Amino acid sequence: MKTTISALALLAGLLPGIAYADSTVRFWYHFDNPENPMSDLIAKFEAENPGIKIDAMNVPWNSYYDNLYTSIVGGNAPDAAMLKMHALPRLLEMEALEPLDDQIAAWEGKDDIQENLFELTRAEDGQQYYLPVQYVALYLYYRADMFEELGLTPPQTCQELRDAAVKLTRDTNGDGKIDTYGFGFRGGKSGHEHWGSFTLGATGVALDNSLTSDAGVAGTQFVIDLFQKDKVFPPSAPNDGFQEIIGAFKTGVTAMTIHHVGSSNDLVEALGDKVAAVPVPECGGGRWTTFGDESTAVLSNASDKEAAWKWISFLSSEGNNALFNTATGQLPVTKSDTATWQGHEARFVEATKQSLPFAKLLPASSNTPEFVNTVWPANMQRALLGQITALQMNEAIAELFADN
Repeated sequence: MKTTISALALLAGLLPGIAYADSTVRFWYHFDNPENPMSDLIAKFEAENPGIKIDAMNVPWNSYYDNLYTSIVGGNAPDAAMLKMHALPRLLEMEALEPLDDQIAAWEGKDDIQENLFELTRAEDGQQYYLPVQYVALYLYYRADMFEELGLTPPQTCQELRDAAVKLTRDTNGDGKIDTYGFGFRGGKSGHEHWGSFTLGATGVALDNSLTSDAGVAGTQFVIDLFQKDKVFPPSAPNDGFQEIIGAFKTGVTAMTIHHVGSSNDLVEALGDKVAAVPVPECGGGRWTTFGDESTAVLSNASDKEAAWKWISFLSSEGNNALFNTATGQLPVTKSDTATWQGHEARFVEATKQSLPFAKLLPASSNTPEFVNTVWPANMQRALLGQITALQMNEAIAELFADN
């Protein structure tokens, strides 16, 4: 009887872990541009893997995770999906993901993945549930023309950044008013990425009680002093967001700022070779920058896990990964595709690669959204305006993460 059941299961392609003929992999992803390379990727994959069909759905980003969590609870989840690290804790609580350690270990493409990406995407339990598919890391943009004019070199330390910013803050048209500022600081939402580069790189400092140490407080005080004492930020810095910092950099109101490769093509269009990039400076003994992630995963409900793995590993393989990332504005995760990448100027790709060894993710905590959206911007704005001290700001952040 067992033999009969096994034979029927084989014919029906129902046993997990093996890719059978006529398997269908339901894949969820999100691309803003509906004109994307997914149909070409599917055609290539299906030609190379007869009998496996890909049913790909481009799910709108603003409802992506709500739809995903609902589908999991309802027993109708996709077989594989694009995912960010912030979703990993909840997906593991839901027992929704398939471990990929064995598949990755046996995968011929694993050594072509950029250094540190597997470490950055590893779960806290030590297992690998995600396969990297695209990424960014923030770095320092600087106006090469202004640096050359003043005989400056790109800063490698916080002190060098301060010295350069002071010299770059000037009245360039002789009307008695400052019209160029040394650094464009993002005091609004998501500005923690700027603050983190000046604070969290310090030895022994992280998003916990170590923020209240002398080193942690010194990092925040450094940011405050750049605004209050050195006056190298525009007056609008406490409220500035992404559009403001990029707009000011493009128009020459600021000479340095921090963002990732996603802004590079727009900046090159406006400035040409006048814009350049280097990793963020060393501050307090180390460096810290934000890692922007996107991976794929096999869901535990997948009817044919091996077919799902074949599909996601295909997307992270040489050539395919480059094509995939023509629609994302981010960088390929393969070393081979990076070497021939034409989507961004080489100097920005190199700055991103050089930033990977010290790139970090925010804590996988339910408190992280509150830190990003409320606690950090509110306290940073108050600190810049002199309403609270650097210690008080860091205490508020440390308290938020105290229970982690």
